[in-house]
Amino acid sequence: MQTGKIGVTSDNLFPIIKKFLYSDHDIFLREIVSNAVDATQKLKTLAARGETGVSVENATVRVSLNEKKKTITVSDSGIGMTAEEIEKYINQIAFSGANEFLEKYKNDANAIIGHFGLGFYSAFMVSKKVEIISRSYKEGATAVKWSCDGSPEYTLEEATRDTVGTDIIMYINDESAEFLAKPRISDLLNKYCKFLPVPVIFGKKTEWKDGKEIDTDEDNQINDTAPAWTRKPADLTEEDYHKFYHQLYPYAEEPLFHIHLNVDYPFNLTGILYFPKIKNTIEVQKNKIQLYCNQVFVTDSVEGIVPEFLTLLHGVLDSPDIPLNVSRSYLQSDSNVKKISTHITKKVADRLAQLFKDNREEYEKKWDDLKIFIEYGLLTEEKFAEKADSFFLLKNTDGKYFTFDEYEKLIGDTQKDKDKKLVYLYTSNVNEQYTFVQDAKNRGYDVLIMDDPLSAHLINKLEQKYPDKRFARVDADTIDNLIRKDDAKESLSFEERQELSPVFQAVCPDSKDANYIVDFRDMGESAQPVVITRNEFMRRMKDMSKMQGGGGFYGDFPESLNLVVNTAHPLVKKILNARQEQLGAELDRFRSEIAALKQEQDTLNAALKDKKDEDIAQADKDKRTDLDKKVADIESQRKSALEAFGKDNKLTKQLVDLALLANGLLKGEDLDRFVRRSIDLIG
Repeated sequence: MQTGKIGVTSDNLFPIIKKFLYSDHDIFLREIVSNAVDATQKLKTLAARGETGVSVENATVRVSLNEKKKTITVSDSGIGMTAEEIEKYINQIAFSGANEFLEKYKNDANAIIGHFGLGFYSAFMVSKKVEIISRSYKEGATAVKWSCDGSPEYTLEEATRDTVGTDIIMYINDESAEFLAKPRISDLLNKYCKFLPVPVIFGKKTEWKDGKEIDTDEDNQINDTAPAWTRKPADLTEEDYHKFYHQLYPYAEEPLFHIHLNVDYPFNLTGILYFPKIKNTIEVQKNKIQLYCNQVFVTDSVEGIVPEFLTLLHGVLDSPDIPLNVSRSYLQSDSNVKKISTHITKKVADRLAQLFKDNREEYEKKWDDLKIFIEYGLLTEEKFAEKADSFFLLKNTDGKYFTFDEYEKLIGDTQKDKDKKLVYLYTSNVNEQYTFVQDAKNRGYDVLIMDDPLSAHLINKLEQKYPDKRFARVDADTIDNLIRKDDAKESLSFEERQELSPVFQAVCPDSKDANYIVDFRDMGESAQPVVITRNEFMRRMKDMSKMQGGGGFYGDFPESLNLVVNTAHPLVKKILNARQEQLGAELDRFRSEIAALKQEQDTLNAALKDKKDEDIAQADKDKRTDLDKKVADIESQRKSALEAFGKDNKLTKQLVDLALLANGLLKGEDLDRFVRRSIDLIG
């Protein structure tokens, strides 16, 4: 029997490994099983070259659990090792360079794990002792046994093993007792090893008999050795792709379509990406793209390899060229990663363009589910955005789809404003904004549906890209103002606005969440008497603030609403007439008094025009202040009288409430009062 020390001078090797892998210590099984698979494949390669007569026909990797002995054993029928090879590859840890390396990085565990073949040593994360029993494929080789308890000391002696291959026996420590449960090992094998290229066996298949689960004689193979991404697209049917998708995500809905990646230059990359139907964010968080390295699961955190907008996709990527550290759990940035990311973006764009070209009707059916991916790409990936112009679709309220070019031709003759800007009208909710949509359509305009969370950001980007185009939500203003064909003419004089605004302002809701600005327009007798519109800029900024989480600068502002009164409507004229009947004489008096006072102000101001403030007599200053106060007092009296009229006039309140109701803004007690008032008015 031979004893000795592992070829590192630092005693810190095992503590460092344990410290680093503490939060991710379940990967020990992946590392050991992966090594077993590698050994098996090496023997298969030698057999294929005729360099060994050892049979590899039924080569497998077996994982065994012995709860009584507290051991996990991984056995392979691979290439095996001689005593010299164990000395070289296990004891010396990839030769003397490990000494210098370990000393250099002893405080940087991330840099250590996985370098110099240290994956095997991850077994000590969970083991108080590890044994290797191995027999080399080389003719005349005898089996050897290596044993180590986690200190640098080891023993190496002759052993017995009937067949070529290696057993790794891990004596699980008390802190890691969780790994002595069969379901836990099953979960780990399913997570890390379910697509390894060599059959991995864990126990026997079970069946229910006499009310209990019993083992059968059939081996329980936990992996698919030839998953869909490793096969040629020509050898796969649509059913194969769907079956594989449900292997990855058993409870997910059918995907929209897939993209099969198969690249061998300038890097190696295979995989299948699926466009899923996204119902909620839980699905996005749960069903992620899985990254493999030679069919060994690495991670489902693929940021950096996959462009951000494509992390919404599902599926598998497999590349031996993606740089990984020893634990294979963290990606390192380098030029290859950027090349792979660029290539995936191009492949996705090309596939979408091809789908659109080959079967537009089918593509349109999937558009509502697809658009969130494509909008995300337009916003975050410039190269993707350049290609997406050809297959991005706009959908209108009639359910028809258009490319940007097609839609511009549709509205180019009708929806240009007086400044020659092309106006894209849109709705974010067809039902809630129904009246505005109909008003626009009645004028011969077309209205798009832009109702997803990214719409506000996309609109901003498009307006920046095309300064001669403008997007306007249909409820941002009256239709004549949204697409103004000529300079607007005021329907009321300034004086008339002053005497009508308080009437309607008095019955606007008093809310900290919204500010109401009263405006007056002649919209024609057939238009609504009162319309509530939302300021486009402020609403868009608030929408984007919500998307970014938290209120933000604009999110803290109350909503800005315009209460537009149609001065041409008969009911508004009725209110004007009622106001004149009730307040005519009083308003005339206010006007006369204000006019007289303002004439005095004008006379005084003319006399004082060329004087400096210090040269003006105090009596004149007092008179100016007194005149200002008298004008303000009378204007305040006039405003109070008009507000009192508005509050007492049921029709005024009714018209404002109807506008609020149409916008979903009338609730609770105000809604109850509206209903009661409606009954009174009908009666």
